[in-house]
Amino acid sequence: MKKSFIIALLGIMVIAFSSCKEEKKPANIIAKKPIVVKPKQTQKMGDYEHSTKVEWVGSVYSVNVKFSADPSLPTVTEGSQRYYDNKIQLKVIRKDGSEFFNRTFTKSDFMSYIDDTFKKNGALLGIVFDRTDTDNLYFAASVGSPDKSSDEYIPLVLKLSRFGEVTISKDTQMDISNEDVNELEQAEEDGV
Repeated sequence: MKKSFIIALLGIMVIAFSSCKEEKKPANIIAKKPIVVKPKQTQKMGDYEHSTKVEWVGSVYSVNVKFSADPSLPTVTEGSQRYYDNKIQLKVIRKDGSEFFNRTFTKSDFMSYIDDTFKKNGALLGIVFDRTDTDNLYFAASVGSPDKSSDEYIPLVLKLSRFGEVTISKDTQMDISNEDVNELEQAEEDGV
């Protein structure tokens, strides 16, 4: 038993002496380079202009829409990306070239029709001509996510009367035809 004790003691001493040995450190010091996240620039949704000829109240009118980012407006955020909000100039020009209507819209014109999320982080996405009736020009408008890959928005109706009065309301009509509705109803009956 004394022999095994001495052998164990010698083994411990060898291990102890070898662990006290000073190791040479390399002259090269390798440090990880910190990752610097550059803040992305505030994005624009894209500027455009569009003009449409419209027959209304016995004459031809030109409806002009000019969409542009407005750096003077508060920016909106989608995730970590910031976007400029937009302004949209809507002009309706008579056949003789005189102005019937000219107004620039911003998200603030639609605030009473949108929810708190879009009030804070939504942008004015567009105004496009839709249709006419005897007394009014109708436009589809929307406020929603500024991210082009998103389909989150509030559909609105902007109505311009023959007297130049503007009314805004939420769009409650589905954009499908009666034929599409019949197909949907049939699919529901079939359990699809």
